[in-house]
Amino acid sequence: MTNVKVAIIYYSSTGTNYQLARWAETAAKEAGADVKVLRIPETAPDSAIDTNPAWRGHMDETKDVPVVTLDDLEWADAMIFSVPTRYGNVASQFKQFIDTTGGLWFNGKLANKVVSAMTSAANPHGGQEQTILQLYTSMYHWGAIIAAPGYTDPTIFAAGGNPYGTSVTVNQEGKMVENVEDAVKHQAKRTVTVASWVKAGLQ
Repeated sequence: MTNVKVAIIYYSSTGTNYQLARWAETAAKEAGADVKVLRIPETAPDSAIDTNPAWRGHMDETKDVPVVTLDDLEWADAMIFSVPTRYGNVASQFKQFIDTTGGLWFNGKLANKVVSAMTSAANPHGGQEQTILQLYTSMYHWGAIIAAPGYTDPTIFAAGGNPYGTSVTVNQEGKMVENVEDAVKHQAKRTVTVASWVKAGLQ
């Protein structure tokens, strides 16, 4: 690989997308990338967070994970985003962060970044594919290069894999219904590979 720098950027309320991010981290490092795992800051009020012990617990457990900054986006050759679906769209915490990237976009600092996305929902048809596509819409405006997994590996045909990006269903106990670890790792390695091609071509 051509010294690829990967930012794995996630928002997670109870831990699912954090786990996806960590699997992606393992695979990206195995592929030779320089990796940062970064969290999108929580914007929900404490009154909402405290209604769900798992939400509060996850916040406390991951308080030391670095918060993503605009400098991280400029640093990265590739970005893997992992965010839950909210009513068939991205979580507002993610959208609020993305809405701060206008300066980087205006100055061309986000063009030719390689991007891939993952998501989760509480039921099998809860808007997962739509959420990934909504996320990619913002990236098209950046001029980013989307590294969707497509059907490039047998893991995509397993439960949870899809051609847009890995998605997973979470049950009422907060457990993943499908085993998507292999799909996540394939997606991360593919993202690193595509980013290495792009970076080599731009040098």
